[in-house]
Amino acid sequence: MSKTTIALEAAVAIVIENTPKDAPQTNRQRVNVDRAFAQILKLIAPRIRHFARQYGLTAHWEDAEQVCAIAVHRAIEGYDPTKAQFTTFVNWQIRGELQSLRFRLMTDQRSSAKKVAATTVSLSALVTSPDGDEMSPEAMIEDEYALGRTEAGASDYLAEGAVSQLIDAYVDQLRKVGIEALRRRPRNKDAAPRQAGPRFKTIDPVELEKLEAKLERDREIVERRIFETATLDEISHDTGVTKERIRQITKQATKLLTEIAGEQPRFEVMADDARRAMPPARPRRPAAAKPAVSLLPDPNALHNRLSHIEAIEAETRAYIVPAQPVLHATMH
Repeated sequence: MSKTTIALEAAVAIVIENTPKDAPQTNRQRVNVDRAFAQILKLIAPRIRHFARQYGLTAHWEDAEQVCAIAVHRAIEGYDPTKAQFTTFVNWQIRGELQSLRFRLMTDQRSSAKKVAATTVSLSALVTSPDGDEMSPEAMIEDEYALGRTEAGASDYLAEGAVSQLIDAYVDQLRKVGIEALRRRPRNKDAAPRQAGPRFKTIDPVELEKLEAKLERDREIVERRIFETATLDEISHDTGVTKERIRQITKQATKLLTEIAGEQPRFEVMADDARRAMPPARPRRPAAAKPAVSLLPDPNALHNRLSHIEAIEAETRAYIVPAQPVLHATMH
């Protein structure tokens, strides 16, 4: 290993040592980096001059020095002592930067290109920004679906957060009702008497733990059944709850969630969407009118077709004496 190679390795080690990745760089470290970097440029100056002449850039010496400094920075960033020495990394970076500079400043100098009068054009020179600067090939590639995917991702993220908050409000409501029911539950006779007054009512920790377990189970059922559209068989197999009980829980939860979304302003958008998604109510059919009941027999009936009805005046007699019949039917 030559003295120049050893000096380069030492200078690069100083630069890496004084460039922290997870903490801000101090003024002292910045000074050490500048000194080490200047030492690296001094050591590789003959190499830079050699490559500049080789690529025909002696007329553009200042530009060649700048791109070579950039090459040194990139070589330090990608340096891995386990793969090769620093001289190898910096040589390839310098050659690449100088070749790119030559393509930007002049036509292709290769003999094969001169025979066909070919011109090498940099991709960065094809498109310029509104300020007149060259754009990199990555900036030229426009994804027409990027905006839609970004908006969809943001919408899904906000929707998941709103659903989580809505379920939290639902569980809190159930918790309040459950705790109130536990407070009203009569205590065992063997239990120690408690002081009077609502402030001193205590809840058995075992009962409270059972309530929390039930709330967690109901939360899972509601979240998977209503918002993730899991099947009854899957939820019943995972939670051990019967399918009929799952139907009851989801039915009650849907009603309570709708009430919470309608009462709290933060869920107003979800409530409006739910109303728009609901099918319109069907108009009620008017009740069918009952047919009028006639006191007279139906003349169209089969047993009345051979008879006719005659009305005669009723006799004004006392009810004690049998009265004559009012209606008299004769057969023909």
